[in-house]
Amino acid sequence: MQKSFNEIVEQIVLQDPRYETAAYEFVKEALEFTIKQNKRNQTDLNVHVTATELMGGFKQYALKEFGPMAMTVFDYWRIRSSEDVGNIVFNLIGAGVFGKTESDSLEDFRSLVDFQEAFLTPFESLKTNLPKRS
Repeated sequence: MQKSFNEIVEQIVLQDPRYETAAYEFVKEALEFTIKQNKRNQTDLNVHVTATELMGGFKQYALKEFGPMAMTVFDYWRIRSSEDVGNIVFNLIGAGVFGKTESDSLEDFRSLVDFQEAFLTPFESLKTNLPKRS
């Protein structure tokens, strides 16, 4: 019998407890979101997504799902950089959940997204425009 995604992630987290189980689910959802976004321009359903494309989709999906709370959620899950997303992706590749090409590497995720700029800066103007409490 084939294991479910959740069972596979539970095993990964037992072996590598750096990230919360929910972080793996979110990365999977971000990949699906990215594929759907890119599919509008492609006819092949078996699409390879590069690290750059995934991180672009990850950013969009995070802002859509969590808005100004994205960094709070990511801190809880211990995702603080694009390298952390890469670690999750490569753990899923190692477990046979995701595939990769010969040229894909963990290095591809290095410094792709500045989390501070991506998830905090867009909302800083909201803090300065809040009415003062009396």
